[in-house]
Amino acid sequence: MSTHLEERLERILELLDKLAKESAKGTLIVVEGPSDVDALRRLSVTGKIISAKASGKTFIDIVDEVVNAGKGEIILLMDFDRRGREWTKRMARHLQEMRIKPNTLFWKRLLKLAGRGVKDVEGLVTYLETLKRKVE
Repeated sequence: MSTHLEERLERILELLDKLAKESAKGTLIVVEGPSDVDALRRLSVTGKIISAKASGKTFIDIVDEVVNAGKGEIILLMDFDRRGREWTKRMARHLQEMRIKPNTLFWKRLLKLAGRGVKDVEGLVTYLETLKRKVE
């Protein structure tokens, strides 16, 4: 199939591998929901992941949980839709105020690579499976 698709698949897999390595080193990841946590686990991300919209937590509860984790950098990996973008900006702003570096690099790169093909982190697994089939 298209070398463009192969290249995209390769770049996404490399990015997810880097994400897994960062997570394994202890960098905390914040996602929107429990399904996003499950998806990252299926993609071999083993470290601590906080689900921002789980069990009735408020935005402030999430910020507190992140601050209490005592990490200097947090990876934000919200969904890629409008609400996810808003949450990412808002969370990043609050973390910066708390002197914690919000890492949105993975989010931005995945958004750029997957484009309209993926609307949320949960959809990454299916998207990758589809991309692999197209490449084969």
